[in-house]
Amino acid sequence: MTEWTRLPDLASRAVGGGVVWANDELFAERENLIKPAEPVYQTYTFGHKGQIYDGWETRRRREAGVDQAVIRLGMPGVVRGIVVDTAFFKGNYPPFCWVEGAQADGYPSADEITEWFPLVERSALKGDEKHFFDVAEDRRVTHVRLTIDPDGGVARLRVHGEPIADPRLLVPGIDLAALENGAVVTGCSNMFYSSPNNLIAPGQATVMGEGWETARRRDDGNDWVSVRLAAPGVVQLVELDTSHFKGNAPGWASVSGCDERKDPDAWFDVLPRTRLQPDTRHRFVVDGVEATQVRLDIYPDGGMARLRVVGTPTSDGLTHLRTMWTKTTN
Repeated sequence: MTEWTRLPDLASRAVGGGVVWANDELFAERENLIKPAEPVYQTYTFGHKGQIYDGWETRRRREAGVDQAVIRLGMPGVVRGIVVDTAFFKGNYPPFCWVEGAQADGYPSADEITEWFPLVERSALKGDEKHFFDVAEDRRVTHVRLTIDPDGGVARLRVHGEPIADPRLLVPGIDLAALENGAVVTGCSNMFYSSPNNLIAPGQATVMGEGWETARRRDDGNDWVSVRLAAPGVVQLVELDTSHFKGNAPGWASVSGCDERKDPDAWFDVLPRTRLQPDTRHRFVVDGVEATQVRLDIYPDGGMARLRVVGTPTSDGLTHLRTMWTKTTN
């Protein structure tokens, strides 16, 4: 066991990592690669495509080539070591693999990332074994690409390292849209699958059912949710989290605001219509605008795990919070 295994797993699902693409996953799903739990095996668990494996497994190649998976790190940072675990893949593990990293700004799709640099050189693998690879690269990494040569199965990929925060996103303030801080959902176009209150619930969603999801639209409209903020405040950051929504995330979203103290009918852009990625925690710094309400519009429909509106309460906002506290504790 090497010292760097004590560092956090930057790719783990537990911290928001996601497998954003794989060229093949016929036998076993790519998402298994970053599950926090250790892989398990059960005999005689056969599905329509064969034995069910707790890992990522591709079909047998009948032509030259390699298979690949791209992982978006839940916590970007400097990678110190990588574990490629072929647990329970004994006759179907890949003979070789290599791992590359990328430093991408924003929320690109996998095919938009073009500049990759090596983290682990092409290395031999064994079946049913953990392989530990030191990484000598001091650049901040946001995505990794695992290549297996030519095909086969990998149970887990662990990317241990030191998180490096983006200082642009270190915005002081509180979540003005948090249910626990007193925010309230005031309207919603559709809540067929789940309540919009889930959007502003505490903590991260652990499954799709802990978010808000609408029915499929068959018209030209779009779905929306409106939220009265816990207190009037200056909005500085908006988080739109589509975690766990993979084939049903919205394609785009926008956030508008309203300051009822001035004009309850005057809505303005907080975040203009922006493209979203599936299964991704998006964080956007916005111009500091005062608002008492926000409205999230998703286009055209779909699901979202969480909405966060980080900002600083105004002076009358703080007065409101203190008044509510005093009224209910005396």
